[in-house]
Amino acid sequence: MAEARVKPRRESVVAERFGVFAECLLAGVWIAVASLAVVTCPAAFAAGARHLRRRTTHEGGGAREFVADFRSALRGGWAVGAVGWAVPTLAWVDVRAVRAGLPGGPPAGAVGLFALLGLTVAVLRAAAVWTPGSRWRALLADAGRRTVLDPAGSFLLVGGAALTCCSAVLIAPLAVPVLGAVAAAAVAVEERYRRR
Repeated sequence: MAEARVKPRRESVVAERFGVFAECLLAGVWIAVASLAVVTCPAAFAAGARHLRRRTTHEGGGAREFVADFRSALRGGWAVGAVGWAVPTLAWVDVRAVRAGLPGGPPAGAVGLFALLGLTVAVLRAAAVWTPGSRWRALLADAGRRTVLDPAGSFLLVGGAALTCCSAVLIAPLAVPVLGAVAAAAVAVEERYRRR
């Protein structure tokens, strides 16, 4: 008697999409924990984005892989994080100049705001394509070009960052899992750009 072959059971579309959503929330928690040292934010986003790329391609991945990716991304990512936190400080000084009524304050404030948004988008885009062994300088240069050449994708990431900020202001605990959604948005924007 021949045994019937059992086909591997495929997840339904709803179950698969809910699984990706759940992974986004989990990645958000991991990113938040890994970002506690503040300068580790780019490395945490890179590890979170890599975890989500694994999930969407049905490769293995879990906490161990996230930690290994985080350690690898941290080698050059801490410097990006340190510079990244200097920029909001300069933007804050810019805002103070605008409020003080200094001549040229409003145009300088607008330039500072756009520079802060552009840098944030470039770091998110660089983190979304990071792989072990990648150099952050090269990733950021390429991400800066994509930020300018793909304004629609950049606008989507600005919206995701704004959503995270609003979540943090309105319901602070909600900001933690939303970080995973921002990482997923960065991965999706980069995949969309790659396919174009």
